Amino acid sequence: MGTEVIIEKGKKENVRNMFNNIAGKYDFLNHFLSMNIDHLWRRRVVKILSQHKHDTILDVATGTGDLAIAAIKLNPTLITGIDISEEMLKVGDEKLIRKKLDKIIKLQKADSENLPFDDNSFDACMVAFGVRNFEDLKKGLSEMYRVINKDGVVVILEFSKPKAFPVKQIYGFYFRNILPLLGKLISKDDFAYTYLPDSVSKFPEGNDFIETLKTIGFRELKKKPLSFGIATIYHGIK
Repeated sequence: MGTEVIIEKGKKENVRNMFNNIAGKYDFLNHFLSMNIDHLWRRRVVKILSQHKHDTILDVATGTGDLAIAAIKLNPTLITGIDISEEMLKVGDEKLIRKKLDKIIKLQKADSENLPFDDNSFDACMVAFGVRNFEDLKKGLSEMYRVINKDGVVVILEFSKPKAFPVKQIYGFYFRNILPLLGKLISKDDFAYTYLPDSVSKFPEGNDFIETLKTIGFRELKKKPLSFGIATIYHGIK
C-alpha cells in the first residue's frame, strides 16, 4: 500500500516537472508531431460544447491554454483554466495577453484532483489530453463532476489506439519509435515523449472509460473516435 502511494505521488511530480521542462517547446511540438490535426480535434470539442449551456467553462489541465482559446468562439462569460505546471501557465498567460483574451480567460495553478472551486460553479468542464496524467483518475473525474452544475456537460479529448489495419500498425510504429525520437531531439527532454506512448497504452480508453465516467455519475455518455481512432472525444451530462 505504501509503495503504491509513493509511485502515484511520484507520477504527479514527474508530470509537473516534465511539462515545466518542455513548456517553451510544447505548442510547436503539439502541432508539429500531430501534423496540426490537434487544431481540428479541439474544434470538435468546441462544437460539442456549443450544444450545451457554456457561460462559464472550466478547462482542466489547460497547459498553455489552446483549448480555452479555441472555446472563445462560443462567447462565454468566463473560461477558467487550471494546471499544475507553472511554466505552461506562464506561456499560456503570455499568449492570452498577446491575443487580448486575458479578460475572458483566466489561468491559475491548481491540482485537478483537488479543485479550488465550490460545488456547481461551472456550466461546462473540458479537458484535452490531460486525464491520462491524473494520479487518481476517479478522483480527478469526481472533482470535475462536483464543480459543474446539474445538467452541466463534460467533454474530454484524449488519445486512443487505432484498431483498424493498416492505421493501427503505421500509427503504432510512429507513436513508439518516431514520435519519442523527434520529441526528444526538439524538447531535449528524455522523459516527455517516451512517457506519452506509455501513458496512452495504460489509459482505459473506449467503453472502459465510458464505464468509469458512469461510475462517477455522468449520464447520456457518448464517445466519438477521431482520425481513425488516434484520439477520442467523450462527453456526458451531470
